Amino acid sequence: MDFSPKINVLLALMILLSFLVAIVLHEWAHAAVANWLGDPTPRQEGRQSLRLRSHIEPLGFLMCLTLAFQPVAALPLGLGWGKAVKPDPWKLRSGPNKGILMVAIAGPLMNLILGLLSALILRTMVTVGEPVFGNAIGVRVVQLMLVFSSVNFSLFVFNFVPLFPLDGYQVLYTLLPSKQAIKYARWAAPYGPVIILLIFFFLPFIGQLLMIGDFFLFRLAYYIWLSAEVLIGLITGIPIIDLSRLYIS
Repeated sequence: MDFSPKINVLLALMILLSFLVAIVLHEWAHAAVANWLGDPTPRQEGRQSLRLRSHIEPLGFLMCLTLAFQPVAALPLGLGWGKAVKPDPWKLRSGPNKGILMVAIAGPLMNLILGLLSALILRTMVTVGEPVFGNAIGVRVVQLMLVFSSVNFSLFVFNFVPLFPLDGYQVLYTLLPSKQAIKYARWAAPYGPVIILLIFFFLPFIGQLLMIGDFFLFRLAYYIWLSAEVLIGLITGIPIIDLSRLYIS
């Protein structure tokens, strides 16, 4: 891929817009499932809402903002997280463990659905062809749909990282035996955000400085993005190289 060292402001804005829409619906899904299972706590706390301010978590948004505005050579991304929805496990009618598991999965599942729908719309646009790609506005609409699908698929994969505040933390916590779950929570909950930032932001930066950025541990964010592009390619029939060019155009 022919990446430019410059910052693509338009792409960054598309990523941020896609992330904000995706994270609001992600957190709304958590609250809606909790309410459906009999726990009104998230709804009473204003989390079953589509208002942006109800769901934004400063550190998670800052991570997305930083990754979105990084140079094209480093590949702008839409990774981050929202404010965690905290249901009362004892009010969930399916039981505490199963209930929390269902609530946790609801957010990534929403991102998966959004990614699939936007990829299908992208496929339709590509089928239309010249009427869409024949003007600058049409090309940008197609790019926005690709970015929105990429961000949602990336969030789907990213959220299964088993560290708080990502949903993978709750999934693993509910699946572990009680003693192991408590030991796991003692370090994964308080240090989770720091570890996430270390893995997905600071390590890649250090790798670039030391000129060892190709080491796989420094490219986890890229692999998440690539998995999203592979899914979009399978749905749309567009080769990965063409998706990559359209993404950064």
